[in-house]
Amino acid sequence: CSDTASTRRKNSLIKGVYPASPSSWLFVAIGILATMYMQSDPSMGLITKIQQHLPLHMSLSAQGQTMVSALVFSTLLWLSLILALRFCLKLLLSYHQWMFEKHGRMSNTTKVWVPLVRLLSSRKPLLYSYQSSLPHLPVPAIQDTVSRYLESVRPLLTDPEFKRMSDLANEFESNLGNRLQRYLKLKALWATNYVSDWWEEYVYLRSRGPIMVNSNYYGMDFLYVTPTSVQAARAGNTITALLLYRRKVNREELKPSRVPGTVIPLCAAQCERMFNTTRTPGVETDVLQHWLDSEFVAVYHRGRYFRLWVYRAGRLLSPREIEDQIQRILDDASPPLPGEEKLGALTAGDRIPWAQMRKQYFSSGVNKRSLDIIERAAFFVTLDDEEQGMRGDDPEGNLDRYAKSLLHGKCYDRWFDKSFSVVIYKNGKSGLNAEHSWADAPTVAHLWEYTLATDAFQLGYTEDGHCKGDVEPSLPQPQRLVWNIPAEVQAQVSSSLAVAQALADDVDCHVFPFREFGKGRIKKCRVSPDAFIQISLQLAYYRDRGGFCLTYEASMTRLFREGRTETVRSCSNESCAFITALESGETEEECRRLFQLASERHQNLYRMAMTGAGIDRHLFCLYVVSKYLGVESPFLKEVLSEPWRLSTSQTPVQQMNLFDLKNHPDFISLGGGFGPVADDGYGVSYIIVGEDMVNFHVSSKYSCSQTDSHRFGVQISKAMQDIMALLSADPKTSLSSKGTGQPQSKKLQ
Repeated sequence: CSDTASTRRKNSLIKGVYPASPSSWLFVAIGILATMYMQSDPSMGLITKIQQHLPLHMSLSAQGQTMVSALVFSTLLWLSLILALRFCLKLLLSYHQWMFEKHGRMSNTTKVWVPLVRLLSSRKPLLYSYQSSLPHLPVPAIQDTVSRYLESVRPLLTDPEFKRMSDLANEFESNLGNRLQRYLKLKALWATNYVSDWWEEYVYLRSRGPIMVNSNYYGMDFLYVTPTSVQAARAGNTITALLLYRRKVNREELKPSRVPGTVIPLCAAQCERMFNTTRTPGVETDVLQHWLDSEFVAVYHRGRYFRLWVYRAGRLLSPREIEDQIQRILDDASPPLPGEEKLGALTAGDRIPWAQMRKQYFSSGVNKRSLDIIERAAFFVTLDDEEQGMRGDDPEGNLDRYAKSLLHGKCYDRWFDKSFSVVIYKNGKSGLNAEHSWADAPTVAHLWEYTLATDAFQLGYTEDGHCKGDVEPSLPQPQRLVWNIPAEVQAQVSSSLAVAQALADDVDCHVFPFREFGKGRIKKCRVSPDAFIQISLQLAYYRDRGGFCLTYEASMTRLFREGRTETVRSCSNESCAFITALESGETEEECRRLFQLASERHQNLYRMAMTGAGIDRHLFCLYVVSKYLGVESPFLKEVLSEPWRLSTSQTPVQQMNLFDLKNHPDFISLGGGFGPVADDGYGVSYIIVGEDMVNFHVSSKYSCSQTDSHRFGVQISKAMQDIMALLSADPKTSLSSKGTGQPQSKKLQ
């Protein structure tokens, strides 16, 4: 712990002076003293002024006083230079025009900007070094947001509906909107990010329904490979890899994430609450609790909870030692205590009953001690007694069951409140379930990529599938948690489980690897892979449901400090025009032209969302202000109640350097997924793996007769192939579609 504390102190000094270095003070001091030695005064009289006000002038010689004054001046000058450098870096990072420039056509401004950014960020940064240099998220002009909103809903409304919506919007813009905007701009002046705290509170923490399925999401293991079939060994390496990542986070040794292919940093604030964090329930709102450190993990197996110490006298246990400890838990034949087995269902059901139970029955005695151990643990581990993965006679069906298992399990064998729960299956397969309020999927994906790669390629296994490392024989046994669960709590556990089970049984998950082609072939058509997939999803939905719908694509705003997400409304006038033309039998040439416009439009919408010119977070914040002021806005009320029948998200592959797909082509990540957002809609997550594959995760609800995840999966595959056939049929494709406006990533490395 003292080692961690000293590392934190050292890091805060290094961060505090970035983009300069602590040693640069010496250069400034030597420079000032050298010029004074040459009978010159670089301070233009300031050193003399400082000397006159020094409290020590009685006890120092004249030369000593001059020396101290010069050092004080050097320090002040050095701090001023740091602030100036940081201000310059913030200004440079506020420039986003480079994202909108056509491929291969860089403006002169960007040509000057690139080397300046590189120069100011050339020092090796720590994980949080850029935080104070990141710009604040700007508040868009209200007329811009309203006009962009109207443009986004135009293809979804009839002429009379659009006229009514336009009247509502104009009325809002000219009256109440300006008043709300003034309050929002005031908030933006003092808040680090005008959206993030309200987003966390009102979208996540104040939600009173179950977080299982509705909010939490999952990440999967490798598709084709399970590094070992020994459950305890897989748990040993996975837990070790996660703790090695935590050590990197604590010591800030992780490289800051950047916009892919560029030197532009992304906000790292979400990493702070990755470990030792729990969402605790309240009657009105939940609270995120984070502890600085934790030397144990909480483990669940066959209805029993254990505390597993992962450090011994400050030393991280070896993977083999953790495997041995896990094996002890697996071999423990003791039965669950009364009410213990399904206790986790409290975290899966509605939030208010859980808050009431926690306050009444878990705030003292053995229950408080045991609950504290779970909540303070680095993370939660479930040793599942099922086998999962793409295996056996029904690999497709098993993949779907694997997704459902990670999303909700048995509804009581995960602790859904923990920042994340790791699941290790009986056959060695693994996965995780993550709580959503503390961070977004890319942060968890980064952690999970590192964990899978470290487990398989760095830690490795012996020939018989066990962990490597030595074992200290005197390790204490894992500690069973003790509970005293009265009948009232057991009754609530049963009703929470009934709520959660009904929710879980209703989820229709379908996971499928799309192997026909991947980003390699899409890029040969000079199209952004994300735009290609998004337009394919639009086409699939149109064929599946016979119309268009409001579509949500998650985009990040981590170019700004404490940025989270923004919505790309990817159903646009241009995408609808292309799909209508394709389905009504227009000429191939016309369809290709319209596709080109649609993909360019999508890329533009994505970039606008990333650079703070999105629609939905601004309108959401205006709505929150209206609630604070107690005023009703028919326009905002209608906008925020519109359902997202197609909710989509791309899982980014961020650390391709960890995976050697040439020599190990089977070590392909499956990515992860989430539950449907609308009762009559689809949730679609996808991950672009390597050059030749895209993995899709589709979810919907069985209770809706209009949706079917498998049917939609077939439509996605067909749409992808139909669009590729259209683009490939054009002999001029590689020439005709130049300038899709892809970011200048290669130029900015």
